[in-house]
Amino acid sequence: MSALKTLSRDLSWLRFNARVLQEAQSPDVPLLERLKFLAIFSSNLDEFFKVRVATLRRLTNLKKKTRAKLGDSPKRQLREVLVEVSRQQEEFGATFREQLLPELNRHHIHLLNEADLTDQQRAWTTRYFEEKVRDLLSPVALDDTLHHLFLKDQAVYLTFFLSQPREAQAGAHAERVLVMELPTKRHGGRFVRLPDEGEERYVLFLDDVIRVGAPALFPAYERVEVNAIKLSRDAELDIEEEVSGDLMEKIRSSLAKRATGFPARLLYDPRMPKETLRAIKQKTGITDDALVEGSRYHNFRDFFGFPHFDEPSFHYPARPALPHPTLPRTGSLLAAIGQRDHLLHPPYQSFDYVTRLLREAAADPRVSAISITLYRVASKSAVVKALMKAARHGKQVTVVVELKARFDEESNLFWADKLQRAGAHVIFTPPELKVHSKLLLIARREADETTRQYAYFSTGNFNESTSQLYTDHGLFTAHEGLTREAAAVFGYLRDQQAVPQLELLLVAPFGLRTGLNALIDYEIKQAKKGKEAYIILKMNALEDRGMIAKLYHASEAGVRIELIVRGIGCLVPGQAGYSENISQRGLVDRYLEHSRVYVFAHGGEEKVFVSSADWMTRNLDRRVEVAFPILDAGLRAEVRYLLDLQRQDNVKARDFENCFVLPEEGKKPVQAQVATYAWLKGMKRRARAAAQPAAVAKRGPVSKKKG
Repeated sequence: MSALKTLSRDLSWLRFNARVLQEAQSPDVPLLERLKFLAIFSSNLDEFFKVRVATLRRLTNLKKKTRAKLGDSPKRQLREVLVEVSRQQEEFGATFREQLLPELNRHHIHLLNEADLTDQQRAWTTRYFEEKVRDLLSPVALDDTLHHLFLKDQAVYLTFFLSQPREAQAGAHAERVLVMELPTKRHGGRFVRLPDEGEERYVLFLDDVIRVGAPALFPAYERVEVNAIKLSRDAELDIEEEVSGDLMEKIRSSLAKRATGFPARLLYDPRMPKETLRAIKQKTGITDDALVEGSRYHNFRDFFGFPHFDEPSFHYPARPALPHPTLPRTGSLLAAIGQRDHLLHPPYQSFDYVTRLLREAAADPRVSAISITLYRVASKSAVVKALMKAARHGKQVTVVVELKARFDEESNLFWADKLQRAGAHVIFTPPELKVHSKLLLIARREADETTRQYAYFSTGNFNESTSQLYTDHGLFTAHEGLTREAAAVFGYLRDQQAVPQLELLLVAPFGLRTGLNALIDYEIKQAKKGKEAYIILKMNALEDRGMIAKLYHASEAGVRIELIVRGIGCLVPGQAGYSENISQRGLVDRYLEHSRVYVFAHGGEEKVFVSSADWMTRNLDRRVEVAFPILDAGLRAEVRYLLDLQRQDNVKARDFENCFVLPEEGKKPVQAQVATYAWLKGMKRRARAAAQPAAVAKRGPVSKKKG
């Protein structure tokens, strides 16, 4: 296993973020959406530094013998990561300056800095500063009276270097350095719209409004230089290493420490005076290895709040969520689910069917119990409100709340408290186990007085907000075997003792890895017999070395393998001798590809699983994940058809090297997300007994092409 050829997890993730940057560079993407991709790239990189780079830095501080057990040098990995980050940062800056700013100008939108202002605009900005901004500012002097400067995580700060005191100002220091947090939230955003001039529109960073007003803040000095810095702190909670004590208190304690975690990165303007940077380092204790050259502006994620302009060409065309072809728009969803299985495909179809189901269950006097897993929920969660209502109506409501969902711990604590107060039974998982599965189970007493169970299995969170941005698959079912096994999973989560005996579901941490290995082994046997053998896998991340080795073994045996990996992909495809039968692509488009689908030829009786789990060690061994089979033939063909659209994408697909997959000669362009919406929009309500998509056939891999 030590000789296993893989790509570094962190370098692979940086390749993914490079694909995000490609969308910002693409002229086919609407102009203001390109700015949003810059914001996504910046936000992603912030989290990467807070988590992954911070982890690598911690590992470099381990004792030499301990580091040796890791199998790779953290120092070398960190060095490689920082080199690639620096390259991407340069490309990011060039994309903004050389592509997007000129394109905005061509469309009569001008993002100015203080040097670009006309006399009239400068006068307007000066008045705006005095009336709207000045009272929000509170600079702190970095002098002998200040022993330590604490910088908040992810906040932009402006530094002021004052020099050349005016002779009339007695007692002024020759030089001074001051720091101030940029008051973005109190101001109501990062950008200021200046008055239009005809068809020309003008926008100014709040930073530059302050630069215009800075001389009035410090009248004792002739020269005032304003620059920006931003600190990212270590965000790892290390909860998995804790095995004793009260978990909730540990989470609360770790959240408090997160804001004061050690610095992972200090971004600074390279034009900053050396005196300013020296003072920042002295007062914060930040070392040179945490310094990263940035640009004039930081926190490009604030471009999510760039002023809105109504031109349709600036934005993606509207795609209203589609009604479901087999679920009723009004009336009982439980009754419809009781008659047959249904697949839901957010964001193409409305997530409201899930919240409607919960509201119906809360109000139905025959529903006795509701069980659900919550990993990330919306800030104003209709899901949680329905659960609280059900609890108040006397239902037995069991909620498994994951307190270790990174960056959502505080929100989950808030909702857990609300649920407990409403009378729900809230289960917190042990520190060593994270519940990432997305399960809902409803128990109802039927007319014949028997109890029937209804389930919803999903690849996506019970979150109304992300359901509009992430592509997912969800299965509504009353299938007796699936609901019985879902109940067994909830029993395991409740008791955390006996491992459930399952035949249909593949559940981590006790059955998913072994189940996947068995399915791959079957394909290997088929290939060795000279029979058709293939595997198609769609996921966010493929990192686990054991599963990569298994796929290499399958490739060597002649199994054709297609990978659609959005993010981290450590397997190296298309290499003679061990992966020549493996191809890989990834999609980055308007929506975040979030569904996981596993397809196995299985001797002509194709098996299709949909799952919450990526193939990462943490998902397979340290999380509760569920892969559920699509048993209904029509729905299985539906999943395959949508998967085939992604396999045929030649507009937004990239290969392993991040090169776009281009249409072959004579082939029409296929953009999977556009085609998916069109196909789902065209689905007519079909007879439940014959719900089979037209022109959908069982397919193996579309190509034997290497790479």
